[in-house]
Amino acid sequence: MDIIGLIPQFGGLLYTIVAFVVALSVIVAVHEYGHYIVGRWSGIHAEVFSLGFGPVLWSRRDKRGTRWQIAALPFGGYVKFLGDADAASGKDAETMAEIYQRNPDDLRHTMHGAPLWARAATVAAGPFFNFAMSILVFAAIFLLRGVASDPMTVGTLRDLPGGVYQLEEGDEILAIGGVATPSFDDAKGWEGFTSSIPHQPVVTYDVRRDGQEMSVDGPFYFPPYIAQVAPRSAAMDSQLKSGDVITSIEGTPIFAFDQLKTVVESSDGRALALDVWRDGQTRPVTLTPRRTDEPQADGGFITYWRIGIVGGRAFDPATEATGLLDAVSGGVSQTYSIAKGSLSGLWHMITGAISTCNMSGPIGIAETSGAMASQGAQSFIWFIAVLSTAVGLLNLFPIPALDGGHLVFYAYEAVAGKPPNDTVLRVLMTVGIAMILSLMLFALSNDLFC
Repeated sequence: MDIIGLIPQFGGLLYTIVAFVVALSVIVAVHEYGHYIVGRWSGIHAEVFSLGFGPVLWSRRDKRGTRWQIAALPFGGYVKFLGDADAASGKDAETMAEIYQRNPDDLRHTMHGAPLWARAATVAAGPFFNFAMSILVFAAIFLLRGVASDPMTVGTLRDLPGGVYQLEEGDEILAIGGVATPSFDDAKGWEGFTSSIPHQPVVTYDVRRDGQEMSVDGPFYFPPYIAQVAPRSAAMDSQLKSGDVITSIEGTPIFAFDQLKTVVESSDGRALALDVWRDGQTRPVTLTPRRTDEPQADGGFITYWRIGIVGGRAFDPATEATGLLDAVSGGVSQTYSIAKGSLSGLWHMITGAISTCNMSGPIGIAETSGAMASQGAQSFIWFIAVLSTAVGLLNLFPIPALDGGHLVFYAYEAVAGKPPNDTVLRVLMTVGIAMILSLMLFALSNDLFC
């Protein structure tokens, strides 16, 4: 056995595990803190706040009597409120009886003796905090990135093969290949803009430089440049990375991303030979496109052949600061879009419109965590925000043992004037846990066999 050869693989596995644990721990901590703090504000006492399950590695008790702990299995967490029998908030009848005998007024501080509004708010706070975290993270990234200057201005030029171009940083782009550049606010103007530019390796840019208008040569506006690599994709498996440039496909030189896209989409899944330029060196890469179900604006899905790369412009546009209100609005829109897309994808899997292989389990999420972390802190933080939205949404499903299931029980109580029978609740909770475990096993089988 080649022990030396296994070291990089072990290092990559360890990196993936650490990234997964960090991402999951942040999301769980935010979710459970939502339960804890709203419960505290509502007068419900928390006995335990735990990150992880199993043997306790570290703990301390605060002045309010809550034990904060970190457990050995970092795959979740829970808040155990006074009167709870377990992490799923089942009722501990014996403890409730003891509290009543000691002082009936203390039942107000239990999860099961508090007013309905307090219990509902405490349960709903977990998913709400997940959504709030996503919105804040997206808004912060939008603030950090800024918005593209209008008119379009050249920021950082890409390092591309093909020689030295006359385009310079700070040039205001008036037209490319004779096609006037639309305003960034003109969504319709951008439709078909790239396809309208003459497809040739060197394109004429009409620019304004130091107050003077002139024409200069530059690369094609959308070259076959890799701006981002999708996790668990053919490109990721072939070790392509952001900054690479694909110079030929199937032996044919290319200079536009559309040329690459056309060949990949018509490949019908056959292996493709690429030449990839990186840091002044060209190397051959062979990869096989994979079927991918992509969401559409109307809520449907279309299946394409993809290799898993996102293209980029020949340059990064210069940016200017964005307003706080616009950033928060963008964060809300991004979170809503993720939730809407997740629900649409789930519905299309249930109806058989798309493959159930689109559902990832713990292995798939761990691999994605490692892949996003490898692409930089901003990509990793963005992924955590996306996953936080998904976790918040999942917890709102009306399944007993999840937050959504508890909220359904509270809705029943509000209508009927009394909570469901304890025996019925126990049966429903058992069914809910079985459903959750079945879903986890199904997702895990996808990770292993899809």
